Amino acid sequence: MTITLNDPVRIGGLNLKNRLIMAPLQQYRGTPDGYAGNHHVEHYGRSAKHVGLVIAESTAVSPNGRLWKNDIGIYTDRHIEPLKRVTDAVHAYRTPIFVQLSHGGRKSSPEVTAALAAPSAIAYDEHYGTPEALSCEGIQRVIEEYRLAAKRSVQAGFDGIELHAAHGFLIHQFVSPLSNTRTDAYGGSTVNRARFLQETIAAIRGEVGKDYPVIIRISATDYSEGGLTPQEWARVLKPLEPELDGIHVSTGGLLPVQPGDVYTAYQLPHAAAIKAHFSIPVIAVGNIHTRSLANRILEDRLADCIAIGRPLLEDPDFGARMLQAQEPVGRAG
Repeated sequence: MTITLNDPVRIGGLNLKNRLIMAPLQQYRGTPDGYAGNHHVEHYGRSAKHVGLVIAESTAVSPNGRLWKNDIGIYTDRHIEPLKRVTDAVHAYRTPIFVQLSHGGRKSSPEVTAALAAPSAIAYDEHYGTPEALSCEGIQRVIEEYRLAAKRSVQAGFDGIELHAAHGFLIHQFVSPLSNTRTDAYGGSTVNRARFLQETIAAIRGEVGKDYPVIIRISATDYSEGGLTPQEWARVLKPLEPELDGIHVSTGGLLPVQPGDVYTAYQLPHAAAIKAHFSIPVIAVGNIHTRSLANRILEDRLADCIAIGRPLLEDPDFGARMLQAQEPVGRAG
């Protein structure tokens, strides 16, 4: 059966009208206390017209886990109402919206972070500085922050959660052996390095139930020898597949290194490698900006959905053109 970008798809119990997803991109427009504002309402509302799903930008679960001084958060009940305005704006187009729950760990903003924490006392770089290794009690406090954030996500009207385990942030730091050198139950073997992620998902599921969509965003490679690969991620995530409804595949961010070449669909091989191991939907992202390429990826079963980010920042109607027969104009690859 031929699959195109226009075809519906299910993520958990949620039916998406098409397979085009708005990727999470930071807006840098939150208040000093992490509240969403009019910009977020307008931006997400106008971008929701055509896509099958909106994934909102990184939303901090802890005041000590914010990625930037002007990001948004969901770490108090006071954050719920501003975010409800965002979800209402998206729902006006009958489009679902997921929140991306994040904690920066050692990459939390020094400008707004009182205590930099990570699995191990290993600095990302001089700008961030050296974090303190989380105690087992500290790990449980962070997991509780994720649980409460999940509860608030439902109250704010989000239709699902994307758990941010990519780009070098806290969950990614626990999973990668390059940033996790612990010798206790949360470090060492693949199973132990995945324990923080497993317990976080269990806490979220305990709050939202089994039918509420929960997906995960991963960096499939650390771009460094000894780091994570799609095969290692498959070992991490396969036992968790019954608790997940999708995998969003990105790359990098754990170390201050960049991919050698950012070409059209440069992350697709990693998404395809992940998809080979799973039956839940896999989302490909990264310079996939034409309908013909997106359809070819879907037809070849290399991914199940396509996420786009920057084109929607420049033109909220870009998605409409990707879903039409003609190619979008004025944008390569």
